[in-house]
Amino acid sequence: MTKTLIRDAILVTMDETIGDLSSGSILIEDDRILEIAPHIDVSDEVRVIDGENRIAMPGFVNAHIHTWQTGLRGVAADWTIAEYLRAMHAGLAGYFRPDDIRIANHFGALNQISSGTTTLADWCHNNPTPDHTDAAIDGLEASGIRAVFLHGSPKPDPKPGQKHFSELPMPVAEVRRLRDGRLSDDEALVTMGLAILGPQMSVWEVCEADFRLAKDMGLIASMHVSGKFLTQDGFERLADLDLLGPHINIVHGNILNDDLLKLLVDRGVSFTLTPEVELQMGFGDPLTTRLRKAGGRISLGSDIESSMTGDMFSVTRVALQAARHCDNLVSLAEKGTCPDSITVPSREALQWATIDGARMLGMEHRIGSLTPGKKADIVLLDCGKLNMFPVVDPVPAILFHAGVINVDTVLIDGKIRKWDGQLVGAPTRTQRDALQQSGRRIWREFRENAGH
Repeated sequence: MTKTLIRDAILVTMDETIGDLSSGSILIEDDRILEIAPHIDVSDEVRVIDGENRIAMPGFVNAHIHTWQTGLRGVAADWTIAEYLRAMHAGLAGYFRPDDIRIANHFGALNQISSGTTTLADWCHNNPTPDHTDAAIDGLEASGIRAVFLHGSPKPDPKPGQKHFSELPMPVAEVRRLRDGRLSDDEALVTMGLAILGPQMSVWEVCEADFRLAKDMGLIASMHVSGKFLTQDGFERLADLDLLGPHINIVHGNILNDDLLKLLVDRGVSFTLTPEVELQMGFGDPLTTRLRKAGGRISLGSDIESSMTGDMFSVTRVALQAARHCDNLVSLAEKGTCPDSITVPSREALQWATIDGARMLGMEHRIGSLTPGKKADIVLLDCGKLNMFPVVDPVPAILFHAGVINVDTVLIDGKIRKWDGQLVGAPTRTQRDALQQSGRRIWREFRENAGH
């Protein structure tokens, strides 16, 4: 039995019953939070972490990230959605070997830890073989992060005699291999979900099969909704079959009309917004205003590692300001003036990136807030640095002033994964070279075969 005390930190718990403490302590026993109080007395056997000039908060939950693209950072920065789908999914993805997926997931997850994220939803849709899938999981497990591995499916152009990916349901045998094997434990650091095509990207038969599989196996199922539907009335038909619920997650959703949005919200479906990608690739106005009005559940993700920063400080700030901008435009159009007060408070945005992200993954009973009994997934921010000091209100300080440079200490499952600003188990020079060589080879082979 190991006990750790975080002492005299500013606490932003994201637990409504506890609130914030201007100075407080957190007692951890093994992997869980045991006690939170203004002051906790302990014996000499307890490891003590000094929280002076530190903000303690729950780790961020990155609810949508394509971690497998880490080795290709920057290539998609100037792409439209059509260019991205063509170059990434019908092109670059096909040059990935299992080792490319492994090293990318390992580095991508380590970057998340270094950036203050303790849980990620790894949306893996480049796993053409079981070896690719196992390599992706290997990379996550090697990092020490908490993750939900969302098993997806590749989207290459079909070869002669092959079906289009929209006609291919989730590979049931492969899903069961994982679910009955290495991802069978729902209390493990890496657990399982599905990254399905959904009504936008699949024919009805595939759509129904994938949703039934998710329900029958008790798995989270996430899908993109950002363009024209292949199955126009898919969500309505799924609702009639009672296949919608809190285990269903929609990424983006900007194009949904109000009636369909209401149907989905009423069925408990969650939504994950990735504002930077949505703004760049023309997905339409951010869904935030309409979703909040409908009473929907919002979480946030950084999305494609090939373009966007992975740090949730930036993601949350962009999401918040984009939502405020949309509300301002509505008010200007209706009244000719901006709103009398800010329409989206900072604390609500921080909820999207912590407890609401945990709720999207069905893990709100385990993570997402600093609460006795929950897992000790905790981030300490150094607020003595010039970019944050002084702290008047800790929540705006986190959202508008903090960044990766302030992430001093990260605990996941009670284990220290970052200490004094340095990753524990940081990549070696050999591993760094392997990631760089992987990305360069994939990019070179793609361009050579595309005639560039």
